[in-house]
Amino acid sequence: MLSLFLIIWIIIQLIIGFNLIFPLLLYCLYLLTKNRATPPPARTNQPDFAVIITAYQYVDTLPDVVASVLKLNYDNFLVYIVADNCDISSLHFTDERVILMKPEDVLRGNTKSHFYAINRFKREHDIVTIIDSDNLVNPEYLNQLAPFFKNGFEAVQGLREAKNLDTTYACLDAARDIYYHFFDCKVLFRCGSSSTLSGSGMAFTTQLYKKCLENKVIEGAGFDKVLQAAILERNKRIAFAGDAIVYDQKTSRPEELVNQRSRWINTWFKYFSLGFGIFFSGLKNLSLNQILFGLVLLRPPLFVFLILSVVMMLISLVAFPVHALFWLIGFLVFVSCFAIALVSSNPDKRIYKALTGIPKFIFYQVISLTKIRKANIRSVSTKHT
Repeated sequence: MLSLFLIIWIIIQLIIGFNLIFPLLLYCLYLLTKNRATPPPARTNQPDFAVIITAYQYVDTLPDVVASVLKLNYDNFLVYIVADNCDISSLHFTDERVILMKPEDVLRGNTKSHFYAINRFKREHDIVTIIDSDNLVNPEYLNQLAPFFKNGFEAVQGLREAKNLDTTYACLDAARDIYYHFFDCKVLFRCGSSSTLSGSGMAFTTQLYKKCLENKVIEGAGFDKVLQAAILERNKRIAFAGDAIVYDQKTSRPEELVNQRSRWINTWFKYFSLGFGIFFSGLKNLSLNQILFGLVLLRPPLFVFLILSVVMMLISLVAFPVHALFWLIGFLVFVSCFAIALVSSNPDKRIYKALTGIPKFIFYQVISLTKIRKANIRSVSTKHT
């Protein structure tokens, strides 16, 4: 009986502990493949982009994001603004490339807003790119996305950099993004798998987007999770365009953090099981793309597996001291990987200074965990200050 208990305990530890060393395994594979030749960018013509900007209830930031899009060093695009449940009386856009839409009924959903725009396109666009209403775009954004589509990719994720670093919470939010962008986007894509999607700063062929989501009903947050799963189920790769930069508003206050993270955590619990299907499809198809991506989808949120790992180490310290040593090694490996991600991105010094606030940042995410059941009722979108 004791041996059975020990076997079960070891299995539980391996499942949780794997998340600590998984980044190192990816990074080793990345180092082995990073010198692999990549096809040169193709710039023979300009694909026709539809830039879709969605807003829900709040329009304060729309003039800024539209102004940044209109400064793109690119000619072949139209901007579609879907202002769902918004007062648009203060919005006035004179540029003929901007189409402002206010749905007659409240849509309350990202994909509903996207298809509201798609079904009213002024012309047949080759590519759809999704931008949040609080984003800003780099002038070269579309120029950096276009070559990937010319080289055969049908889905591309850009880089979301921090627009604001005004508080400790914003800096730690940015540090978290740096970690995920490095391992779940850059490293994962270079290893032969796909970049994860981040909700904005992403682009797809119009046909692929419609095939993946047109017949799916998605309530609440998480359309990007459903979309990336649908793409991987087709064993297509999502490219990562590290120079296609979108500036994303980071959470500055605890209440913003709690509302946003409760929606995100709710989304993980709702959709993480999609990883099983993709992982086993990868085994069946001998597809590294699907195998690695399936493992990433099954991984819990960062703070969840870190807390579970601490609990496992403390239990081991009392019951199985030798196991505690392995947990310590696992933590050192994870911290080293986090440091590699930070150093590789050359972040603002304010982000390094904010790292002392990690315990408080985790505390508020634990608070978020207690509010996930009604996350999409309490907050549909994040209103930043």
